[in-house]
Amino acid sequence: MKKMLLAALLAFGPAGLVAGPVDLNRADADTIARELNGVGTARAQAIVDYRNEFGAFESAEELLNVTGIGKHILDVNRANILLSKGD
Repeated sequence: MKKMLLAALLAFGPAGLVAGPVDLNRADADTIARELNGVGTARAQAIVDYRNEFGAFESAEELLNVTGIGKHILDVNRANILLSKGD
């Protein structure tokens, strides 16, 4: 039974197993894509582009202003989103 569960978990790849906290105000696109579920390289780059244009994120809900980020992605990742104060 344990082998079947492990095989099922591994089938989804490492990104599906563990997401980690990520500081959206400091992380690069590769880190954001790696650490947030449902966020690939294009969405991660959109997050970085938004941050570069509008400044540091002040709340997690501000992610909803980024093209390609909807409520579901925000809700799934809310516990892993960190927001440092902008420089």
